[in-house]
Amino acid sequence: MKIGFGCDHAAIDLKNELLKYMEEKGYECVDYGTNYDENGEIIKCDYPSKGQEVGEAVVSKEVDYGVLICGTGIGISMSANKVPGVRAAVCSEPYSAKLTKQHNNANIIAFGARVVGTELAKMILDEFFGTEFEGGRHARRVDMITDIEKKYSK
Repeated sequence: MKIGFGCDHAAIDLKNELLKYMEEKGYECVDYGTNYDENGEIIKCDYPSKGQEVGEAVVSKEVDYGVLICGTGIGISMSANKVPGVRAAVCSEPYSAKLTKQHNNANIIAFGARVVGTELAKMILDEFFGTEFEGGRHARRVDMITDIEKKYSK
C-alpha cells in the first residue's frame, strides 16, 4: 500500500515522524512536503496547495491513501475535499478514524499538529489503516455522497 503525506509548515516535524513510523510498519510512503530547506529553514506553504496535491494523487491512484496535517487538520482536509473523488476526514482520536474508514470509505485521514501529539497520531493512523470499508448499507450512503459531488461538479 502506498500512502501520500502532505502538510503545511505547522506540521513538518509530526509529518516526518509519522512518515517514518509508517515506513517502519512496511508501508510505501510518498512525501509531498512541505519540509525544511538545505539550511534547515522551514519551507512555508499554504495548506490548500498540499490538500489539493495529495487529493489529486489519491484520485489519480498515484497513491492509495493520503495523510494530511496542518495546525488543526481542518483547512487542509477542506481543501482536499474539493478534489472530486476525495473523502477526507479530520479525526482527533482513533474511534473516529476507524469509523470513517469502516462506514465512509474515507481515502484521506487528516489531523492537526496543534491538536494531537505524536503517540495519539500514531494510534489514529493504526486504526485508519487497520480498518476496512464494510460496504453493505454504508456503500449506498457513500454512493449518495458521490452523487452530491457529481451534481455540483458539472
